[in-house]
Parts: sequence; structure tokens; C-alpha cells
Amino acid sequence: MDRVYNFASGPAALPLEVLLKAQEQMLNYNGSGMSVLEMSHRSSAYLSIIEKTEADLREIMNIPKNYDVLFLQGGASLQFAMVPMNLMVNNKKADYINTGVWSSSAIKEAKKFGTVNVIASSEDKNFSYFPVITDDMISKDADYVHITSNNTIYGTKCGVFPKTANIPLVADMSSNIMSEVIDVNDFGLIYAGAQKNLGPAGVTLVIIRNDLSGKAPSNTPVMLDYKTHVEKGSMHNTPPAYAIYIMGLVLQWVKDNGGVPEMEKRNKEKAKILYDVIDNSKLFSAPAKKEDRSLMNVVFVTGNPDTDKKFVNQAKAKGLVTLAGHRSVGGLRASIYNAMTLEGVKTLADFIEKFDAENS
Repeated sequence: MDRVYNFASGPAALPLEVLLKAQEQMLNYNGSGMSVLEMSHRSSAYLSIIEKTEADLREIMNIPKNYDVLFLQGGASLQFAMVPMNLMVNNKKADYINTGVWSSSAIKEAKKFGTVNVIASSEDKNFSYFPVITDDMISKDADYVHITSNNTIYGTKCGVFPKTANIPLVADMSSNIMSEVIDVNDFGLIYAGAQKNLGPAGVTLVIIRNDLSGKAPSNTPVMLDYKTHVEKGSMHNTPPAYAIYIMGLVLQWVKDNGGVPEMEKRNKEKAKILYDVIDNSKLFSAPAKKEDRSLMNVVFVTGNPDTDKKFVNQAKAKGLVTLAGHRSVGGLRASIYNAMTLEGVKTLADFIEKFDAENS
């Protein structure tokens, strides 16, 4: 069977070049006579993998020296708890912006550790826009401000990050990290599950300014204290070794393809193609406010569940798969992360146009 165009929201498509490289090295990594899957994480061969992965990430994202890079486990969902456990320690207060399911989950978890101020929300319009955050909205005694930079379920993104002055800005960038150029200096902490733009499920990236670790209360479990992982170089316990290896291959692919600036250029081109064909159709519409539309997750609807199902089934027959919307909202969704090719997006756009002509 030929490979399909996979528009899944995560785990998502990986670059074909990465998969082929992993296939080539599966049985014998770099002359070691063994697979990375079998390799001791304490071996010199593996240490070179994780060290290069971190070095490439620092280069690609221009991460300053006063930030630590951690490769953890537990996904973004564990970070919903680790962030307040480690950072909500001075005033036991934090500001959160609620823009969808995942930010709501982060808010619920943070409330277990202190006072959460939801300073802005787009829930009033079913999370179809991203609220504007002004300086006067931010609590002066907040230990940090939390934002979810891209919303996979509703197809919205943050266009302008809030300026939080001396209060650390924490961002869940699971679904749009490395899709656009950002200034890491604007954030106190960034976290991201890998299974969108970075690699396979199983590893979670945390980029933390080094003055923010080491503040967790003494009763914090060792594995949930950022300081533990900073001091041990993400090696306190066995890390998700193979997932980190694949992330390293993805980062090399990004470097070979022009870095984040080129990814941003491609992503804007891909998103425009899809949004244009949706906006020009009779049958489809995109619920997200135009200026807040995600570059990564194109959400669109017909308004008829039966028509949506027909679209998904006919698309699958054409090799265009995983286009159903999230189970909580229905509709349709095309996730077009860095690894999704322009060819794949154009093929989907052509199919949307054809389906619209035949069914509207």
C-alpha cells in the first residue's frame, strides 16, 4: 500500500526522510552493532545522541544559555501539574488564559496548588477566537502567566504574546512549537509534547529559564521537580531514549530544510491554500475568527454530521486520512504540521473543491 497523507492532530506525520533514516539505522546504529532501542542510555553512543539533539534544538530555536533544555515524560498533561508545583510557590497565585480544552485542563490542575485567576477566555464564543491580553489584565502578584499558544481542537492560535514584564510567561506550545519564529527570551518556560512537530509520542520538551528551577517545595516528588532533571541532564532515570533519537532526526531535517524561518514560510503557504478553498466554497466554513486562525490545525465544518462523515470516508478512499474533527466538537480538521508536504495540502484542497461542487 502506498503511504497516505496523514492529517492527524497527534501523533502526527513525520518527515519521510526521518522515517527512512530510522529504518536504515534500526538494526545497527552508526556501526554500534545494535539498535538505539537496545542501547544503554549511559553509553557513549547514546550520550552523543541526546547531546546533539539538545545542541541542534538550541541552534534551531536560538535558545539562550540561561535556559535549560529538558527531555521529560508524561506529555503536556503532566506539565499541567509540574508547572504550578514548581512555579506557583511565592504568592500561590497564577494567571491563566482559557482558550480551549487543553487550557481548561491546565487550569483545573493548577487549582490544586493555589489560586488561579482566569484573566481572559474565549469560551463565550465556543473558543472560536483568541482573546487579546493587555498589560492591565495581568495580576501584579501572579507567580506566572500561562497561555496555550495554539488550540488543536478549535483551530485558533495566539498572534501576539502578552507582555508580562517581570512575571514569567509560561506557554504550552505542544501543537505549534517550531512552526513559527519566536523569541525564547519572552518566556519563562515553554513546554511541548513532541508528537506534533518534534517527533513521536513519548518525550516532552521543557525549556526553562534557569532562575525558575529549584523553587519547588521540599515535599515535591523527586521526579516532579525540574531541578532534578536540570542537575541530571534529563538522565535521572531512563529517558524516552528512542523518542529523543527520532526528535534528533527531525531537528536535523529542520536544519537541512532552512530552519524555523523556512518552516514558517511553508506553513503560511499551506494554511492559505486550505483556508482560501474553504472560504470560497459553498458547503464549508471555518469557525475560527480569521485573524486568529491556526497555521497548524485547520478546522472546518459543513454543519451536517452525515455530510461530514461522507467527506471523511470519500477522502480516506483517496488516501487523505484522519480528517474527522475532535470527538468533542465534531466537524472536520486537517492538521498540517511541519512534516505535511505542500503536495499533500494541495491534494486535500483539490478534494475539498471537488466535494463542494458535487454536494453543495
